[in-house]
Amino acid sequence: MFRWVSYGIFNLNRGHTDLFFFLKNINTNLILVTKPAAFHINTMPAYHSQIKEFPTQVGNMAILPLRTQVRGPAPSANVDNDIIDESLYFFKANVFFRTYEIKSEVDRVLIYVTLFITECLKRLNRCTNKGQGQQEMYSLAISKFDIPGDAGFPLNAVYAKPQTAQDSDLMRQYLLQLRHETGNRVVEKVFNTEDGKPNKWWTSFAKKKFMEKSLAGPGQ
Repeated sequence: MFRWVSYGIFNLNRGHTDLFFFLKNINTNLILVTKPAAFHINTMPAYHSQIKEFPTQVGNMAILPLRTQVRGPAPSANVDNDIIDESLYFFKANVFFRTYEIKSEVDRVLIYVTLFITECLKRLNRCTNKGQGQQEMYSLAISKFDIPGDAGFPLNAVYAKPQTAQDSDLMRQYLLQLRHETGNRVVEKVFNTEDGKPNKWWTSFAKKKFMEKSLAGPGQ
């Protein structure tokens, strides 16, 4: 069995770039370099959250502590790795999976954050500097979005609709908090470059669709 360990984007013929995976056989430690299309990514296990405990939930999504100054239902906590850290760390591997086994209420948060990271990268792909990127992330976070139970939410089959108006408001505020903090962290990743330009090692993933789903409407 192979596990994803890294990836690379290489310049090939006349400036053309392509993406390669570095995969390690867990039995022999053999490193395999391959293009995603040449390897059946779904034969590899997807990455799940390592967070096991959470104080409360809304619908069937865990409300998790976040390392954030953004106000919202999630408590602010000084933790080394929160759900956004995990989502970012696993993003470049998980985003290639067309299916994903949900193992906990925490995984549903990881799925939402992963899908939102893709939306962030779409916006940042058009930005030329960090300041512009920060403005785009704020605009994206507060733009109209669907929650579980809304007709436009892409994963209603596996997300529970809030049962009361109070729960609906709680879920919307929680997702808004996640969107703001995720956008803040993605822009730091993308513009963490010496020349201040977007990092192609991140923006090259803007067109990938985790689970073949998108938080954006059709055609967006």
